Amino acid sequence: MIRLAALLLTVVFGLAGLPVTAAELTVTDGQVRVPMPGRTVTAGYFTINNDTSSAVKLMSATSAAFERAELHQHTHQDGVMRMEQVTHIEIAAKASVSLQPGGLHLMLFNPKQPLLAGESVTVTLSFSNDQQIELSMPLTEMPRR
Repeated sequence: MIRLAALLLTVVFGLAGLPVTAAELTVTDGQVRVPMPGRTVTAGYFTINNDTSSAVKLMSATSAAFERAELHQHTHQDGVMRMEQVTHIEIAAKASVSLQPGGLHLMLFNPKQPLLAGESVTVTLSFSNDQQIELSMPLTEMPRR
């Protein structure tokens, strides 16, 4: 019963756009970019705050709105920016990690329906301590250059 109440609170806070907390892990500033016209790949960004006394790893993410989600990072190698999949993202004890453009990020492949700015998608994050956080992330336009 307590787990069900905690899950319902997580969903309610996520849908309200407020920080989502599960046993002292907090996810804030979530957003998913609307794919560029003709593209089927986009990215998601957010910040994970770990207020626990132990390091925690983000192991995976899923979303019913996409066929596949992967954790990625950008690296600079031999003067070239490269993007590569990572197996996990570690969040040290009492620290934060931001997934953002040009760094760590969530890659989302093949949307299952049209995505429109102003709407939202649900993303579930799974951590090494067996916690899952489900949150609603707003869809935003890619910035114009």
